[in-house]
Amino acid sequence: MSDWRRRQSRAAVWFLAPAGILLAVFVVWPLARSLWWSFHYADLLAPDGQPWAGGSHYSDLLRDPRFRRAFANTALFAVLVVPLQTTLAFFLALWVNRPEPAWRWLRVVFFLPTIVAMPVLAILWTMLYQPAQGDETGLINAMLGIVGVPAQAWLRDPLLALPAIAFMSIWQGTGLQMMVFLAGLQNVPRETLEAARVDGAGAWQRTRHVVVPAMRNSIVFVVTVTTILAFRLFVQPYLMTRGGPGNSTVSLVQTIYETTFLAQDLGRACAAAFLFLLLVGGLALVQRRLLREERA
Repeated sequence: MSDWRRRQSRAAVWFLAPAGILLAVFVVWPLARSLWWSFHYADLLAPDGQPWAGGSHYSDLLRDPRFRRAFANTALFAVLVVPLQTTLAFFLALWVNRPEPAWRWLRVVFFLPTIVAMPVLAILWTMLYQPAQGDETGLINAMLGIVGVPAQAWLRDPLLALPAIAFMSIWQGTGLQMMVFLAGLQNVPRETLEAARVDGAGAWQRTRHVVVPAMRNSIVFVVTVTTILAFRLFVQPYLMTRGGPGNSTVSLVQTIYETTFLAQDLGRACAAAFLFLLLVGGLALVQRRLLREERA
């Protein structure tokens, strides 16, 4: 190896060292400690020096009906949110991708819910979902009443509570995905679109055969990020329903939070967190494999 290459290698090590130290301190070490605690009867206030638990936390969690219900709720929430939010954001981006100033303001309108804190939106939508109770009827039920649809107990009905939270989450998050798609639309070749138009291709054919293939990387990114965010479901059900009614909206993150800070069972909470990590990581890998990014 030449002197120049050796000097380059030493410089690369020094440049990478700060990032490596931060990664080790704030990611690798906490993960290792959490994995260690997940195999012990660790208490939140006295995590060290506790007896070995083996895999009992993991087996207990897999047999726990509430944990399994939280898993099912989180998966159902992701199934509802990811395709609907991605599709809605994609077509919104196509719709507002125009140079006129009025359409730029419309982009701002769609993006605004994204910058509002989720706790604020959760309280607001709890009032909107208010069931019919005299003068306290929520806006949604009041509007349904105008067209003759009976009022619904959106957040108190076990069948409606999770879809209602999913609808609110889609409304809040679509603006961010729309902006990602708008950025991706700038890379669609105008010449190809114009050639397709000259050849007689309609709007749907141009979208399907030109726009979608050109935006493949943006679609893969949005689907992956939306899936990860959907599995982090916590604030909405915790503030709007506390996981109820009857555990119908309890999420995996909520069970981890309650096990850690309410039950103070750190070992079981770490085991739940690792099961959650395996689930989300596995899904992300599957998505990346099925929706391979195209690299230049």
